Amino acid sequence: MIKRQLLIFLIVGGFTVVIDYAIYRYLAIFWELAINIAKGLSFFAGTLFAYTANRFWTFENKDLIVGSIYRFIPLYLSTCAINIIINAVVLSFFSDLTFILYLAFIIATFCSSVLNFLGMKFFVFRATIAEDSL
Repeated sequence: MIKRQLLIFLIVGGFTVVIDYAIYRYLAIFWELAINIAKGLSFFAGTLFAYTANRFWTFENKDLIVGSIYRFIPLYLSTCAINIIINAVVLSFFSDLTFILYLAFIIATFCSSVLNFLGMKFFVFRATIAEDSL
């Protein structure tokens, strides 16, 4: 079961990364937003897609379980902060590299993706007896 979930999570994650990256680049380059604001907004856009796709497809959570959204919000707020911080740290340490925008994005995305999978699997979409009885 976890292998199937991990495979689908990676597929959803791939689409989420494309959404995140496209919006990040667009906001940073064409709108000339500050990097941290562009990264936060792009992460949020990817988050909306990720929640929906992971809820219905990865973890097959078809029933509306009110608690899942309340667990999802703090998970993604914390991983968004981690994503932005890692992105900023990588940019500050390696600012002289020509491909730094890509490298920072990849490292930050990898770290937050691992945390998101673990958080969704064992915290957000976990099945409990208490929730099943609602």
